[in-house]
Amino acid sequence: QWLHDICETNGWEHRQSPIIWRELLDRGGKGLLLGGVNDFLEYAQRYYGITSMMLSEEMLDIAEENLQAHIEIEKEEEEIKSLIKRLQIWITSASAPTCYQLIPLLANGEVFGMTTEISIHLLDSDQFKEVLCGIVMEAEDMAFPLLHSISAHTKIDEAFIQADIIIVLDDVLLNREVQSIGDYIREMSDICQVYAPLIEKNAKSEVRVISSGKTFVNLKAMMIMTYGPSIKPENVIAVATSWESAAKAMLARKLNMNAAGVKDVIVWGNITGCNYIDLSHAKLYGYDCAIWGPANFPRPVLNMIYDREWIHSEFLSAQSSLNSRVSHCVGMLPAHAVATVLRYWYHGSPPGEIVSVGVFTEGQFCVPHGIVFSMPVRFQNGNWNVVTELEISETTQEVLGRLAHELIQEKLIALREIKEMHPYGSDEITS
Repeated sequence: QWLHDICETNGWEHRQSPIIWRELLDRGGKGLLLGGVNDFLEYAQRYYGITSMMLSEEMLDIAEENLQAHIEIEKEEEEIKSLIKRLQIWITSASAPTCYQLIPLLANGEVFGMTTEISIHLLDSDQFKEVLCGIVMEAEDMAFPLLHSISAHTKIDEAFIQADIIIVLDDVLLNREVQSIGDYIREMSDICQVYAPLIEKNAKSEVRVISSGKTFVNLKAMMIMTYGPSIKPENVIAVATSWESAAKAMLARKLNMNAAGVKDVIVWGNITGCNYIDLSHAKLYGYDCAIWGPANFPRPVLNMIYDREWIHSEFLSAQSSLNSRVSHCVGMLPAHAVATVLRYWYHGSPPGEIVSVGVFTEGQFCVPHGIVFSMPVRFQNGNWNVVTELEISETTQEVLGRLAHELIQEKLIALREIKEMHPYGSDEITS
């Protein structure tokens, strides 16, 4: 049948197998029929002066050996493919610029490793279907070797099927003149109320959920845990790395050095609300100053910045300008922040370094239990642990108390909204 189809496609007359032809590259790959084996040997003798001295039995033995080698190669390739793990990644509000910037970072192998294939699922409302299809087409055209598939979804019932990772990018547009803070919290709560049960129903039991965005990042993580009680709290985190990066860049500009050499800047509290950039544990590596040392020789940031007035009057008060920088970024910075946290979560953070992440509190640093609060952690062996051995000053402790109060108020408002929407049966959620 194969022989018949080939000959019919090319307009050839040949009734015996095997069939041999030559592709003429200078004619666009058009095939020139040579015939069977005897015809091929005659062709080789006439044009190239090559004569086969092998007998038919020898040729059959070679053919059998080639076949066995081919089978073994195919088997080896199948075994290699079976070793490649494929992660199912879902991204909500996928029409956002952050998602567009994030896809290449996830698909190039730097986040999950060069042996891990990924399938990306983009979720958004039907009005953004055309945007999602454009992203899918562009990602496919880039032919990432580890991107097994990418798809667009607008039906919420299909969300999070077999998800290993869920990246929640949903935001609310803030305009205090039009709506109150309670209205915005209700809006965010409604989104989480839809997502959480679907995560419980469709995603894998060990699914990891990352909350990112420009508004209510802590609250999103909190409400997903609230509405999805079977979702493990240690598997839900809020990303604060954008703030870390922006603060490090500001320090690097002041010290005229590379921002990559600034380490252990801590972001405390409400990531997209009132937070505190703590420099008391921050260090500099590779800083050009009077004291020299090896590449791993750290210098405390506060010892190197002699202009303390700048720290208190510009840097600390400049958190509002940092807020402006982070809030108005077009997607590259938050995408890099999400990719960085995912890489640390799967492969561990750099030895000894501190990473700021919003996590479910259990009384660390005297922060009240039961809120999502940004604090220093380290990633190791697929898990994270709060760096509780850090010493903090009384002043910092007071600041943490004020920051925790804001988050508790957000949580209380959200729970009040839940009770109003569900007056019966809300006790279990509230507890």
